[in-house]
Amino acid sequence: MKPNILFDLDGTLTESGTGIKNSVRYMLAHYGLPPRTDEELNAFVGPPLAYSFHHFCGFSPEKAKEAIAVYRTYYTQKGMFENRPYPGVPELLAALQGAGARLYVATGKPEPYARAILERFGLLPFFSGVAGISLREEPCTKAELITRLLTAGGFAPGQAVMVGDRRYDVEGALATGLTAVGVLYGYGTKEELTAAGAHRLAETVPALQRLLLGQSKEEDHAHF
Repeated sequence: MKPNILFDLDGTLTESGTGIKNSVRYMLAHYGLPPRTDEELNAFVGPPLAYSFHHFCGFSPEKAKEAIAVYRTYYTQKGMFENRPYPGVPELLAALQGAGARLYVATGKPEPYARAILERFGLLPFFSGVAGISLREEPCTKAELITRLLTAGGFAPGQAVMVGDRRYDVEGALATGLTAVGVLYGYGTKEELTAAGAHRLAETVPALQRLLLGQSKEEDHAHF
């Protein structure tokens, strides 16, 4: 088992899609834009909002910044907590902590929101550190967030694993020298995570727990 384990938040620890998609719906309605299907809105779960609003809505950087403020009108009032931990996540974190691992969160979500969500669901005490973006939505890659945790925690990349559900998590891990574990119960696909270069994949939270603890079964098809 690696002694330091970094987790993405949305789609990895919590099933946050409902709140994010409802916040995007609110933003689209504000601008009088056509509604998107639930499947189309899945694309907004994971990437930075500025990226999503530019690439999926065609907004200029200036309009994307304005749209983020509109999005957050709904998100901070309701969307943030239209969310829940995936079944088994509290038990996973307790097992890892009990085995001696130090746990961290590296998320593209604003750090104050990430901390509020983790606290709401009783997960914050499990973590030795949380790194997220600023509320000003200043550009910050997953690799930069991971580096911030490496520096603050004082551990080497070879002593850590990054766990996430999207290619951004895998790319950030590879850019900083961490082992990359992709989870298939979130919002990314096996194809996306494999193409990004994930070292291992876990289909379920129990399989992820076995993988991280070095107890994988043959049927998991995932072990270090």
